[in-house]
Amino acid sequence: MGDWIGALVVLCFVLLALGVRGTRASGFAFTIWVAAFVSAAMFYPGAFGSLFGYQLSGLIVPLIQIIMFGMGTQLTLGDFRRVLVLPKPVLIGIALQFSIMPLVGKGVAVLFTSDPEVAAGMVLVGSSPGGVASNVMAYLAGGNVALSVTMTACSTLLAPLATPAMTSLLAGQYVDVPFVPMMVTILNMIIVPVAAGLLVNWVLIRAAAAYPAMAAVPAAIMRSLPVVSMVAICVIIAIITSLSRDALLAGSFVAAIIAAAAVHNGAGYLLGYWGARAAGLNESDARTVSIEVGMQNAGMASGLAISVLKSPLAALPPAVFGPWMNMSGAVLASWWASRPPEPTDTGIAGPEPSVQRTAPPADRALDGS
Repeated sequence: MGDWIGALVVLCFVLLALGVRGTRASGFAFTIWVAAFVSAAMFYPGAFGSLFGYQLSGLIVPLIQIIMFGMGTQLTLGDFRRVLVLPKPVLIGIALQFSIMPLVGKGVAVLFTSDPEVAAGMVLVGSSPGGVASNVMAYLAGGNVALSVTMTACSTLLAPLATPAMTSLLAGQYVDVPFVPMMVTILNMIIVPVAAGLLVNWVLIRAAAAYPAMAAVPAAIMRSLPVVSMVAICVIIAIITSLSRDALLAGSFVAAIIAAAAVHNGAGYLLGYWGARAAGLNESDARTVSIEVGMQNAGMASGLAISVLKSPLAALPPAVFGPWMNMSGAVLASWWASRPPEPTDTGIAGPEPSVQRTAPPADRALDGS
């Protein structure tokens, strides 16, 4: 009976995810896919536990590396150089990112859980850099996409130092946080694949310019990577869910994690926006900073929880926070999209010209990331 119920629940989520494609609710498709994989992991944990004797938890870091490689292919060296053009909003945004979110992560850990490993996971996801999904949300919200991409790129580069430092400072009382191993893992899991993606992007662009007949090849690769990333994220969350299934069924902290995700994410949007406005940024840039601050790379946090902290329970908050951030980000972006910034408050005519980037790929995987 349970097998039939599980199959029916998973099928309903799959059909719903397919059904919303091409509709106004398409921004929630990824979250629905995540729900399908989580349901499958809860009903059939063995399917995500091992395969032919191999523990599938060993796939988490390689899958995150694939996601980060995909992120790298969406970046160019200009995204890093742009900090010289937009120094003020970039520096303000990154300062808010690595101060507000770790501290709020600590706050929700104190308020919503007494489990030390779950608390450490909340701090860890708050100490992570911005996720790629924020770039899409910034575009939809009428924000400064160039600033969003640059903030994501720069916060990712700072992550090997900032994430271990803030996690050790704020979560050291809950679990042992090995600073150097975490830093090395971030370099291996995030920086190396992003750099490889940058290199591939550079090569493909030049190959397309030199051989126009091959121009369709880079475009096809770029279109496929978001889909690969989305599948990888769903599989990661399913593996983490299967590892913690018994604790989820026996524990009472699931609702607390969801509530913590809502408070943490909402505080990031609110404090990020008003922090940016208080620092003198225009409306468009403030919206961008708000979204960047509120949305973290939850995939990276999940990988660190498993590979460095060795704790499936610590990986649960990132697994919940990620889909929540994508859902709330889509809602916030839609709300802001219906309220375009005034022409005098976009930064275009101000003393600091706002550098706008063309829209990111609409089908880019939303990793919360």
